[in-house]
Order: sequence, then structure tokens, then C-alpha cells
Amino acid sequence: MFKTRITEMLGIEYPILQGGMQWLSKAELASAVSEAGGMGFITAASFADPEELRDEIHKIRSLTKKPFGINVSMLPVLMEGDITRRYVEVIAEEKVPAVETSGRNPEPFVPALKEAGVKIIHKVPAVRFARKAESIGADAVTIVGFECGGHPGMDDVTSFILIPRTAESLNIPVVAGGGIADARGFVAALSLGAEGVVMGTRFLAAKECPAHQNFKEWIVAAQETDTMMIERSIRNAVRVMKNEVAQKVLEMENKGATLDELIVYISGMVGKQAWLNGDLDSATIAAGQCVGLIHEVLTVKEIIDNIVTGAHQILGRLNGIMQ
Repeated sequence: MFKTRITEMLGIEYPILQGGMQWLSKAELASAVSEAGGMGFITAASFADPEELRDEIHKIRSLTKKPFGINVSMLPVLMEGDITRRYVEVIAEEKVPAVETSGRNPEPFVPALKEAGVKIIHKVPAVRFARKAESIGADAVTIVGFECGGHPGMDDVTSFILIPRTAESLNIPVVAGGGIADARGFVAALSLGAEGVVMGTRFLAAKECPAHQNFKEWIVAAQETDTMMIERSIRNAVRVMKNEVAQKVLEMENKGATLDELIVYISGMVGKQAWLNGDLDSATIAAGQCVGLIHEVLTVKEIIDNIVTGAHQILGRLNGIMQ
């Protein structure tokens, strides 16, 4: 077992969290992670109706008795039609063990979540945002480096720098994300001051993940250079797999395209269809640079067991070096 403040706070065996991936992080994948000793997260944004999220919470509770969480990703600014508050109401009513928030400041939702006993982990791409999260009552912070799939922020700072900078700046526990896919990254993150890790891309290539097999095969074959950054022009930088549509979006951005022009290609609904039909070139698909470290599709349990076993082997080797 690995005992950290994260494992104690969340009541889990290993400080390994599964990232919230829209359309993919549902009960089947999340329960498998929890059952394997980590903590699985369901993504609220996969459900247009918060009552559907409630149904998914009931579903995961039928699949595992172990702790799980809900990912609530918010747009950087409050938009008309935003239903984040309704998601939070369901999470609080269902007394979900933990919530991972990201995007904008979750402060308006902290009192309701705290009252319901929900642990709050706020995900950020920079130390200054981590400090703010601590000040408004987050129980832990996830810091994501430039390597991560999805949104690494605008500063282009890698995990090797961000993890120790965040750990030395906060009193609450730090979870590390970005570039972590195996035992080596896990041990490195802990050695840099993190008390847990979050992995998204590695779990894309899990047998329990509902992504089309084409994407899993792409990950296994991909190199670390097969992702790219887009959406910088709209200050929503995102790392995605390098495909035809991503390169088209970047070309449009370089020519000054507006959000209205880009949305046709970057919309989440376009991505949903791609995940289902396996078309690798029809949508922008979040993926981290750690694709270069993933060489096979495994079950969730195999992924976590390999990390834990490998971590013990690494620690044994390092202890040998110190003798």
C-alpha cells in the first residue's frame, strides 16, 4: 500500500485517480478504477440532464462499494444555460465522496459541498491558481503540466517544475497530472512532492474504456510527438492528438478565425460521435504526450497493478543505489 494524505482523505488503497474524460468516464470505467484500489471519476458534462448524472451515480454504486468521485468541468466564464449548480446539487444530495472541479473558481459551490461532506479537489494549471484554490477551501489541488491531454493552461510549464513548485507553496495535498502513465511517472511525482497522481490518457487505453478500438490502437502506436496544441488564440489551450482536423483548426487560428468559426470543429458533440464511430480524423481528441509510453491495451486492474508493482521495484533499486 502507499499511504499519503490523499489515500487517507479519500479512503483508497493507492493514490491513483482516474481523470474525468467527457463521454468516456462513466460508471463502468470509474468503478473498475475504484475496484482496483484507485479512485474512479464520472464526468458530469457527459450528461445534459443532471438527473441522468444521478442515475449514473446509482449505477456506479451498484458496481462498486468503494469510493468514487464526480468531475465537474466548468467553462472559464459563466455562460447562459450553465447547469453546474444543478450538478453540484445532485452531488451534494447523493453525498458523493469527492468532486474534482476545474475551469473557473468553484468558490460558489464550496459551502454546499462541504456541508454534504464532499471532498473538493480543484484542478489547475498554475501555482497561482493552486494558492487560490487552497484559500477558498479546497481539500486538495491537482496540478497539471504542459504534457497533459486536455487543458494545460497558457504558461507551457512542465510537470517536473509545477509539481515541486505547487507542493512547496501549499499546505493541502497535491495531486499531479500530465505525462504520468506508468510506475516511473508515479514514483517521480511522489518524489517531487505530490501525494497522488491523476491519469487520463493511460486509462483511454484500458479495456473498460468505452472509446472505440481505433483510438486505443492509435495510442499504442503513437509517439510522444503525435500530439499538438490548439485553441491558444481563444485562450483555451488544449493538447490533442495530431490529426487532420486539429491541424485544420491550427491553420484557421493562424489566419485569425473566430470562436464561432472554430466551434464547428472543436465542439464536444463532434468529439462524442468520433469516440463512438472510431473516425480518427473527424474531431479534436484530447491526448497527452504520454501516449509515447503506452504500448498495450490492458485492463484497469492490470494498469494499476503494474504501477504498484513497478513502483516497489523502482524504490528497491533506488534503495540499493543508496547503500
